[in-house]
Amino acid sequence: MLLPAALLLLGALTAVAAPRLLARADWPDREPVVALWVWQCVVGAVLMCCVLSMTLSAAAAWHAVGGRVFATAPRSVVEAYALGTAGPWAAVTAMVLACGGLWSAAMLAREVVRAGARRRARRAGLRERAPLLPGEVPGTDRLVVLEGERPDAWWLPGTPSRLVVTTAALHRLRGRQLDAVLAHERGHARARHDWLLHCASALADGFPRVPVFAAFRDEMHRLVELAADDVASRRHGRLTTALALVELNEDRGVFRPAPTDRAQVPQRVDRLLTAPDRLPAARRLRLTAAAALVPVVPVLLAFLPGLHALR
Repeated sequence: MLLPAALLLLGALTAVAAPRLLARADWPDREPVVALWVWQCVVGAVLMCCVLSMTLSAAAAWHAVGGRVFATAPRSVVEAYALGTAGPWAAVTAMVLACGGLWSAAMLAREVVRAGARRRARRAGLRERAPLLPGEVPGTDRLVVLEGERPDAWWLPGTPSRLVVTTAALHRLRGRQLDAVLAHERGHARARHDWLLHCASALADGFPRVPVFAAFRDEMHRLVELAADDVASRRHGRLTTALALVELNEDRGVFRPAPTDRAQVPQRVDRLLTAPDRLPAARRLRLTAAAALVPVVPVLLAFLPGLHALR
């Protein structure tokens, strides 16, 4: 039974080829939302290959599993998968992939727990620095202004979410620049980028030697910022959004030659000022549809023997 091995090979090829193709493409910076979708489909396809390979390997190794997987399948379909011809490698493959799945779930749970602890600590500090005003109802969304010497603004996820801005930012930002910054943060909130970043970080931390997961995490952090920049620029203009980014970050040394932890800010400003044209709607639709088909390929490959038997 070579199908589990073929699925693993397909997953490996997808993990190697897709990031290289995306790195060479010139459209992800122009359409960050589409690029986010494409990356999710690529990683989903890799994970789908592993899940299907694990399922078929377990079905071949243990009759109890095979009976449940093919419980409603006709006899011709079961015979098409040749479950009885699997060697001892089937059990090993199933166990290794199952351990990988459990490890992924554990890493995601750890990431969610850690993020929750960080969020609770930040909320406690926020309540201490900005308590509720008399008559204010707890549990409602609000804009919080904090006393601070550094201009900054951020979104604190949770229920309810919070938009936080420092007094230095209020003094530094002019006119619609503050509106652009707040629109950027609201773009993160509406798209729930925090969950996407949690999943990407969990995979990258759980499998640090798998390049596709590290690239997925790095691209998610970059693309969510570009997508939020586009939300702000569509409402308040590219120049206004770029100037707001400069005002918030020029005191942090991000525009110096030495790299910093916010080295992407100059590239984001350049992107806003050069105003790249969006892709035509037809091409965006084609890219979205093509990406949606990527996770379908391993499913079709897994069902191919059964479909052939039913023909």
